[in-house]
Amino acid sequence: MALAQWVEREGAHRPVPCGHSEQIAVYGETEPVVVKLGVWVSNTKSKRAKLNQDQWAALAELSMEWA
Repeated sequence: MALAQWVEREGAHRPVPCGHSEQIAVYGETEPVVVKLGVWVSNTKSKRAKLNQDQWAALAELSMEWA
């Protein structure tokens, strides 16, 4: 969800800065939740070989470059 917000706002080809955090609305929470998106993207890219087919498909839908 956080990555989808980023892509919608900034575009898929703009890299997420390492220190970027994204606020997302979570069902059942009264306040937005902060996701350290830059760290998540960096970790996901470094461990991309361990992603399963569903995870790859979800990332492909966002048109992000992961290679």
